[in-house]
This record gives sequence, structure tokens and C-alpha cells, in this order.
Amino acid sequence: MSLLNDVAERDGWRCWVCDEAVDPDKSVNDLQGPSVDSRTADRKAKVAERLAHRGCNSRKGAVKVVIAWPDRPYVIEPAPLITVASRLERKGGREMVGRCPTRQDAQEAADWLVDRFSRLAPGLPVTAGVEAGGGQFLVTLTAGRR
Repeated sequence: MSLLNDVAERDGWRCWVCDEAVDPDKSVNDLQGPSVDSRTADRKAKVAERLAHRGCNSRKGAVKVVIAWPDRPYVIEPAPLITVASRLERKGGREMVGRCPTRQDAQEAADWLVDRFSRLAPGLPVTAGVEAGGGQFLVTLTAGRR
């Protein structure tokens, strides 16, 4: 139980999969209860344990998790965030993660991405940018090489 508590305290009692709060008072057997997850099905990957709801952890099994983008702001062709996080952790650099029809949507998406990545990949400081191009606004994430 000490590993669970250590991981949960580090992650702020927030599920890395669904980004919702995890109730520390729920049983570990309850679907909304806490569990420790390695975030990957690849046993060779060196990924620290993360906190997840028991239901989120069980549902994903050995299947890659898809981190949902919010309904608002409107983002066209949003990138799969787990893949983006893996690439940025491995190589650093800059990735285009979505297109938006308005600058306001793009800025809201950029702000959400920085916040979400602070929990998705806590050791990876990212910055988000918005660039106009072709009548739309591109949202990018940038990380330094590790």
C-alpha cells in the first residue's frame, strides 16, 4: 500500500488516463478506486508507475490508451497525445498537434495541452504555440531534448 500512496501523492490523486480525481477512500477493488499503472504494455520501457482508477487501468489492459481531447475548443485532426508525449520524451523538438478554425480555439487548446501534459508527462516541460497558416491556426508543442 505504501507504493500506491507514494505514487498517488506524487500524482496529486489524479488518474493519468482520464484526468479525473481518484478518491483515496475508495477500495482498491472498486472501479473508481486507486491503482498503480505502468502506463505501457511494453515491459522493456522504463516508465515510472502512475496513478489510475482501477476501472481505467483494467479497461486499457494491454491496449494503447487514447487520451481524449475536450469537446471545446474545436480542434481539427487532433494528434494522439500518448504518441506525441512518447516522441517528445524521446527526441524533444516540436510537434504540430492540431488545427483550429479560430485563434481563440487554438489558444484554448494550447493552454489545455500545457496543463494536461503537466500530468500526462510530469518530467517533460512543454510549451505550446499558435501559428497562423492557410486560413487556420496550428497548435504546436515544443519540448527540449532530454
